[in-house]
Amino acid sequence: MSLDKVEVNKRKLEQRMSGHINITFMLNGQHHMLEVDPTLRLIDLLRNQLQMTGTKISCGIGRCGACSVLIDGNAVNACLVMAYQIDQCSIMTIEGLSKDGELDVIQQYFLEEGGFQCGYCTPGMIIAVKALMNETQHPTEAQIKEALSGNLCRCTGYGGIIRAVQRLIAKEAERS
Repeated sequence: MSLDKVEVNKRKLEQRMSGHINITFMLNGQHHMLEVDPTLRLIDLLRNQLQMTGTKISCGIGRCGACSVLIDGNAVNACLVMAYQIDQCSIMTIEGLSKDGELDVIQQYFLEEGGFQCGYCTPGMIIAVKALMNETQHPTEAQIKEALSGNLCRCTGYGGIIRAVQRLIAKEAERS
């Protein structure tokens, strides 16, 4: 182990003993350095300290997907991640999808195809679709359903959600 790593590990141990941990991460393209309590969940950091309220809290145990965010491009439930685990990571929330006041194409298709009813699940669903499209350029219907399987819509708006994703895939196929 190099001397630098020993020094970093020593500092992290000192932080843990003091009750707080320093973390550095990117959130929606912006650099952040924070001191966090080791028991703080990512969902609470996002909503309560960073005002990223588009990420919803519902079940709190990772079963509904309402709190889905991208960590290094992968969809995860923010209620299951501790804030210190995002050190050196890149996080994207629903707020990070739109650029310069313009909706992301996924958001636009959800809107146009009625891929929402009450809207509570919509941010998590859109994040799941974003992760799917990051992984697979032309997903099948089975892959779409698998990607969305961790997200629950209590209003049964799945028809519009699937239509929005299929339209997105068709548009992507036209571009390639």
